Amino acid sequence: MENSVNGISDLTGDKSLALSQNKLFNPIKVGATELSHRVVMAPLTRMRTVTGSIPNDLMAEYYSQRATEGGLIIAEATLVSTNGQGYYGAPGIYNDTQAEGWKKVVNAVHNKGGKIFLQLWHGGRQSHVDLQPDGGLPLGPSVIPHDDVVYTPKGWVPVTLNREATVADIKAIVADFRSGAERALAAGFDGVELHGANGYLIDQFLQDGSNQRTDEYGGTIEKRARLLLEVTEAIVSVFGADRVGVRVGPSGTFGSMHDSDPVALFSYVAEQLNKFGLAYLHIIEPRINGSYEVAEGLEPVASKNLRAIFKGNIISAGGFQPDNAEDIIEKGDADLVAFGRYFISNPDLVKRIKENLPLNAYDRDTFYGGDARGYIDYPFYSNN
Repeated sequence: MENSVNGISDLTGDKSLALSQNKLFNPIKVGATELSHRVVMAPLTRMRTVTGSIPNDLMAEYYSQRATEGGLIIAEATLVSTNGQGYYGAPGIYNDTQAEGWKKVVNAVHNKGGKIFLQLWHGGRQSHVDLQPDGGLPLGPSVIPHDDVVYTPKGWVPVTLNREATVADIKAIVADFRSGAERALAAGFDGVELHGANGYLIDQFLQDGSNQRTDEYGGTIEKRARLLLEVTEAIVSVFGADRVGVRVGPSGTFGSMHDSDPVALFSYVAEQLNKFGLAYLHIIEPRINGSYEVAEGLEPVASKNLRAIFKGNIISAGGFQPDNAEDIIEKGDADLVAFGRYFISNPDLVKRIKENLPLNAYDRDTFYGGDARGYIDYPFYSNN
């Protein structure tokens, strides 16, 4: 699920991190957005909306707690289509009421001097009939059984096998991404990020483990990348390229994903995205599978490989702690680093990293859905 959680171990209150943060706290310009530091809050699915996928006051408080002067927050995966829901309680941006709800969040972050991008999302086949507006089948590039679960009003259940999206469906989805970007702009977001990772619709079209089409959206790498590029073009037409980012997950396996040649695929994607002049490319390291780490101690490789191809800013995410976050920036493989789990449990994470303060441990049981518990009740650091 869309939870770019990062960090490889629980850090409790009696541990501190001895490190240098020279690079993490250097200012940087990301497209049109001026930032005072490079610690990014990753997009984190928390499923706290109640009715109608409408952002609420609880969400505004959550994001406000984690906002910092000149810091970048990438808000959670947000539905652009009524048929794109993958998790009950996830927010939307496909109607004006949802956009009004997001305004509360944006204003709360801006009042703290922070910057906030909205991640635009369609779950694709990662869904269930109970999440579809008409009880129909979810959409996907091809009809291929996959062993995954989604969260519905009845709890966690196996996905419903999808139907193959028609070309007309695809064109409608591109239009939905454009409309979502328009509402995000009206809500005051500083930019938007296209979610092209984690086994959701865009990723499903990219990888040949899930895309076995034979039309203009399947087969060759160029055809499988077509949807991502069409959607990128659509949202760039709304925000301008310097306020748009794209997220990819090379070699990611969440959502039963795999590709026969991921190096060639994501190298091509990075090359094509260069043409837009985007604000950034957001890369999930393959050592993370959804919200879990595949194995401890793995080096970040995806950002390093794509750095040689992509000419703009790179945000790296997945399995970072403050010390190795500094390392990847020092090496030049990334320009910013996104944290997930540690931002969940530490509303003042930026301060804690900067001042080498101990971190709160996180409670995985409260990551997804629920109320204020495990959401806005994590303590800020206190010397008392």
